[in-house]
Amino acid sequence: MTSAQTLVRNAAIGVAVADQPEDLKTFLQAGCAAAIWRRQPAPRLQEWIDALDAWLLPQGRITLRPDAVGAAVHALCDRAGTPACPERDQLVGDISALADMFADLLHPAYVRLRLQAVTTNACRKFHIDALTARLVCTYRGQGTQYGISTDGNDPTRVFSVATGAPILLRGTLWPQKPASGLLHRSPPIEGTGETRLVLVLDAVDSLEDEM
Repeated sequence: MTSAQTLVRNAAIGVAVADQPEDLKTFLQAGCAAAIWRRQPAPRLQEWIDALDAWLLPQGRITLRPDAVGAAVHALCDRAGTPACPERDQLVGDISALADMFADLLHPAYVRLRLQAVTTNACRKFHIDALTARLVCTYRGQGTQYGISTDGNDPTRVFSVATGAPILLRGTLWPQKPASGLLHRSPPIEGTGETRLVLVLDAVDSLEDEM
């Protein structure tokens, strides 16, 4: 585990970098604005995702209990016509495992799951989300960009999360104050022909929050 209090190669101050998923518990410590699980994508899974036609990528948004994520993603794959194969099963299993990890760390009653194929400059402005905590994992294309802002303007130094590496991000509803100043955005890709496949998991304490 790389300390959240020091500047590390390819990360910013306040961002912990974990080589093992269990080390992501550092995210709960004071002064840790975000945590990245530094992992390499499985080669065959990555090749399969990158080669899929964009319209076959599973997409959807649903709020559900963490233990129901696997079945929900399987249904999204069926709806999109994502080809049935070992790589599809691996993708579903990985998303389910990330939801379990997220739930074990933060103990939300529900998670808001969003799978999205992105081809435009979605969320291109640096920002912090109005929620407690979020997990983002980019399975295809460029990963999330982030940096520290001390004056409310865009960060002067921008870092990118690697493809397949999950990042945990605190939102404005995180109880610790003051805010860290860490902002993030989706990389601007409009006009490049690139398609990203992005998983987002948000912590939701009550279904009333979704009303």
